[in-house]
Amino acid sequence: MVAPLLPRIGAHVPTSGGMAKKSIAYAQTIEAEVVQVFASNPRGWAMPEANPEADNAFRTRAEELDIESYVHAPFLINLGSPTVSTYENSLAATAYSLTRGRQIGAKGVVIHTGSAVDESHIDNAWKQIHEGMMPVLNNLTDEDPWLLLEPTAGQGQSLVKKLDDLTKYFDALEWHPKVGVCLDTCHVFAAGHDIQIKGGMTATLDLLVKIVGIERIQLIHANDSMDVCGALKDRHQNIGQGHIGSKPFEELLAHPAVTNAPLILETPGQEPEHGSEVALLKKMRSKVK
Repeated sequence: MVAPLLPRIGAHVPTSGGMAKKSIAYAQTIEAEVVQVFASNPRGWAMPEANPEADNAFRTRAEELDIESYVHAPFLINLGSPTVSTYENSLAATAYSLTRGRQIGAKGVVIHTGSAVDESHIDNAWKQIHEGMMPVLNNLTDEDPWLLLEPTAGQGQSLVKKLDDLTKYFDALEWHPKVGVCLDTCHVFAAGHDIQIKGGMTATLDLLVKIVGIERIQLIHANDSMDVCGALKDRHQNIGQGHIGSKPFEELLAHPAVTNAPLILETPGQEPEHGSEVALLKKMRSKVK
């Protein structure tokens, strides 16, 4: 009998002190098989010059330890923004993050799907996403990471309020082969997909497969939620300590859609908490048949 393919498990790790040292050491402490990092200030537009020596050291060390990596682009990115400066900075920051992803050997770069801000701007938002991003995407090669769209919690004029709206985003990006999805369990729960009920996580993943195809599901942000389903609030909680609970993550790990989609924790705490959560998810994974 062939053993099932299983997703890697890890966490978002700090970079202060250097990715090759701090990020890798953190990963080793929590026994992560995959990490996510910020390649620049997540709350600013600054795009620092790369340090090839440091990038090579991180890439080499990660390969030695068989640790995969992903980049989370700045939170400020909003490709649907009606504000010209925000839109232009978002395009530049997305392109920069993809370049940094390639330089450190990351498999994917995560951006939030953003908001039109004003209801009257929604149609224009899709047009500007298409016009601005297609040149960036068409410039990517096989060596570049995936661009991974992360649906937000559905608040305001979110461009992806629920998973069905991903179709519009992929249409705007012409279903480019380098575009995938990063599913955040807290976000999807906040948006109204009830993954807490028995079978809810399975049904939600089935829906996502139907919408984008299993090959585009590239990453999972594994987060519990401080708030109830449909609250439209993006407040992460440690696994099993929020309104989602631990059982849905057993369903998640058993679903074929996550076979090639690593689980990244973005939960409160540092090494002790993340280490115990990584161990918990690995224990769930070990029960998958």
